[in-house]
Amino acid sequence: MRTLTISGILIAFTIAIALWAQDAIPRTQATPAARRIIQTTDGQTLQGQVLSEGMTDLQLRTDDKKIRLLRKADGNRYRLVTSQADWPTYNGDPSGNRYSKLTQIDKSNVGRLAPRWMFPMPGATTIENTPLVVDGIMYVSQANECWALDAGTGRVIWRYRRERTRGVSGNAAGGFNRGVAVAGDRVFMLTDNAHMISLGRSDGELLWETEMADWHQNYNGTSAPLTVGNLVISGTAGGDEGVRGFVAAFDQTTGKEVWRFWTVPLPGEPGSETWKGKELEHRSGATWMTGTYDPALDIVYWPVGNPGPDYDGSEREGDNLYTDSILALEAKTGKLKWYYQFTPHDVHDWDAQEPPVLVDTNWQGQPRKLLLQANRNGFFYVLDRTNGQLLLGKQYLRKLNWAEPTIGKDGRPILKDLPKDANGDTYVCPGFQGGANWYSTSFNPTTGLYYFSSLERCNNFSARRGEWQAGKGYMGGTARPAPGESFEKFLRAINIQTGEVAFDVPQVTTPQTASAGVISTASGLVFYGENSGSFMAVDAANGKILWQFPTNQVWKASPMTYMFDNKQYVAIAVGTDIVSFGLPE
Repeated sequence: MRTLTISGILIAFTIAIALWAQDAIPRTQATPAARRIIQTTDGQTLQGQVLSEGMTDLQLRTDDKKIRLLRKADGNRYRLVTSQADWPTYNGDPSGNRYSKLTQIDKSNVGRLAPRWMFPMPGATTIENTPLVVDGIMYVSQANECWALDAGTGRVIWRYRRERTRGVSGNAAGGFNRGVAVAGDRVFMLTDNAHMISLGRSDGELLWETEMADWHQNYNGTSAPLTVGNLVISGTAGGDEGVRGFVAAFDQTTGKEVWRFWTVPLPGEPGSETWKGKELEHRSGATWMTGTYDPALDIVYWPVGNPGPDYDGSEREGDNLYTDSILALEAKTGKLKWYYQFTPHDVHDWDAQEPPVLVDTNWQGQPRKLLLQANRNGFFYVLDRTNGQLLLGKQYLRKLNWAEPTIGKDGRPILKDLPKDANGDTYVCPGFQGGANWYSTSFNPTTGLYYFSSLERCNNFSARRGEWQAGKGYMGGTARPAPGESFEKFLRAINIQTGEVAFDVPQVTTPQTASAGVISTASGLVFYGENSGSFMAVDAANGKILWQFPTNQVWKASPMTYMFDNKQYVAIAVGTDIVSFGLPE
C-alpha cells in the first residue's frame, strides 16, 4: 500500500488547485506551435500557424491574422476555399424567415442526400443552437463554449470555453445555448449567467464582457443575440423563475449598454395599470428568443414571454402588459413604436417566443409589409408590421377550446368559460407546450405557404399560490397530460392569405415531444426534424415525403443551409453532434 507524506499531500493539493484555476479561467483552445509554408494553385505563398489538418484539408492562420481554409490539390499545392452563400444570423436573415434561395439540392436529387461530416461537441448533453457560417467558417455553441469550424469538414479552428456557473437556475443550468451572432471581426454570445461577451472571430480571444443582469435573481442566458448596425441586442431567460424581462442593446466595440426596454412596467409607467394585485415584484415577461429586424423601417421586433407566476393569475389581474406580446422597438434607441399582445392575462404559459417572421408580399392584392407568427396559443397571426394592425387571426389547431376560432375585431381573443373539475383542474387545449413553440418557421414566397411544426395536445391545469425564491421555479401551479390522452404532431402548412391549413404531414407519436424547426428553399423543399428523430425533406407544394434520414435522437434544434466550395450543405444539431448533409461527389 502506498503511503502519502504531508509534503506529498501538499504537492498534490497544489497541483489540484492549479488545474482547477486553469479550468476556471476563460480560454481558447491552445494554439498549435507548428508553422507551415505552402504554395497555392493561384500562385500565392502563404505561411502561418497550422490550426488543424486532415488528409485533404488544412486550416492555417497566416501572419496577417487571417484564417485560410485549404484543400490539397496537385503535387504539394493547396487550393483556397470558402463559402459562396453564408448563414450569418440565427435565422439566416434578420427577417427571421428561414427561407433559402439556394437551389443546388432540389426535388430531383434530394433523395441522394447524405452526411458529409459531423462534429461531436465534447461534454454536451443536448444541443439547441443553430450553426452560423461566415466566410467559410462555422460557429457553433453550447453553454459557455464556442467553436469555430471549417464549414466544409467540421475541423476545429479554435475553441472558447469557460466553466459553467454553479447554482445558475433555469434552462441555462441544463447547458442550453441557442447560438451566437457575428459582425465584422467579432463573435457575440450569452453566457449561462446572463453576461454578453465578445470574442475575436479569428482566434476566439475574449475582447469584452458585460453583465446584463444578476444571475442570483434567476436571470440566465440561453438565446442567440441579434446584430443591428453597431449594436448587439439580446434579452435573457428566466421567465419561469420570476425575473423582470427586458431587451438590451450593447455597443459592439466596447460592450457598453446603449439602451434597455423593460417588458414589465413599474408602477406609474405606461402599462402598469394592467397589473393589479399584491405580488407584483416577479412578473416575468422574459425575452429568451432572438428578435427580428427590418432595416428599411429600422425597427427591431422582439417576442416577449409569459407573465409570472405562470399558472396563477389571482394576484396579477389585468392584461399584464407587455407579456405574450410582440414589441416593435426603434433600433437606435429602444423606444416603443407599437406592441401587439396575443394572450392577455395568460395563465397557461403561452409565451410569444415563436419566431416573428417578416415578409414583404401582396396582401389582398396590395403590396404590404407583414409580420407572421404561429403563436403558442394556437392562433396564426398576420400583422402589418409598420403599425401593428391585426390583419388576420385564426385558429390553426384542431384542438382548441379556450377561445372562439377567430380573433375579435378588437384584436383580442374571444374567451370561452372553461369549467373546473372536482379536483379544481381545468382541461385546456392546447397544453402548456402550445400549438407551436420557439423552433424555426418558414414562409416560402413561391408557394405562399407558411411551414411550422404543430403540436395537438391538451393539459389539465391547476393553480396554486407560491412564493418567489432565488434559484427556484415560479410556476404557480401545474400542467399535466390529460389521463388517457396522447398527442399528435404535424408539419403544418398554412395559406397566409386565409389562415387555412393547406396540408399536414403526420409525425410519429413517441414518449417525448421533439423541438425541431423547419427551413424551406427556392428549389421547392421543406427540411424539418420529425418527432421520432428522422431528418426529413418534403415537397413544399404538397408535403410529399422525398427523403428521410433516421438519427434516433430527440430534436432540440432547427436546420440551416449554406454553400461551401460551390456545394450546398444542410446542417442541423443532432443530439450532441453537428451534422452537415450534402450531395455525393
